Amino acid sequence: MTSRIDQALQFQQTALQLREARQELIASNIANADTPNFQARDIDFSSALKNALNGNSQSVPLATSASQHMAGSSDAPLGAPLLYRSVVQPSADGNTVDMNVERAQFAENTIRHEASLRFVTQQIKDILTALQ
Repeated sequence: MTSRIDQALQFQQTALQLREARQELIASNIANADTPNFQARDIDFSSALKNALNGNSQSVPLATSASQHMAGSSDAPLGAPLLYRSVVQPSADGNTVDMNVERAQFAENTIRHEASLRFVTQQIKDILTALQ
């Protein structure tokens, strides 16, 4: 059973977890900008947040070709499916990372992550004020 405090902070907690996972994906895209045939990945944040809050997280099991293979989990954060980023300008080596897009997404995600941290900090201050 969850308490009211847990319920009050659940949205921000889930949003922060998704923002952190998205930041790692974007950082991975930037780190692999010169890797041949690397495909840039991202998540649809709004649908992933909605699904996570509704408990509709999609778990994608790994495909196995033999019964001795161990079952694993996908890299999807909170069950959000990893999507390939659309190619803006094709490259000769097959890499789909566009540094301008990645930098913009990284900056936007950073700002939204900071805003979420400020919101949760304020919520905690409000709860502490109410308890006093």
